[in-house]
Amino acid sequence: MNKADLINNISSDAKVTKVQAQAALNSFLASTSTALKKGDKVILVGFGTFSVAQRSARKGRNPQTGKEIKIAAKKVVKFKAGAELSKKVK
Repeated sequence: MNKADLINNISSDAKVTKVQAQAALNSFLASTSTALKKGDKVILVGFGTFSVAQRSARKGRNPQTGKEIKIAAKKVVKFKAGAELSKKVK
């Protein structure tokens, strides 16, 4: 499912226009991004939790040459599925 498909589903399920569904989805994405940039968690009970984790610097290998390279530290977004979502997927 891509973003357009999701907007169509939201539109039909919530009985709103596609423009309203797109505005709601864009607002959710912007709010989630802003919260994660600040280091906050976004918790949706039953669905899951979005959070930010620090990945430390490490050494890696270039698979083509075999040379050792340094991989810089960075922040990554994590998602942990909630219990209800996990049950529905099984």
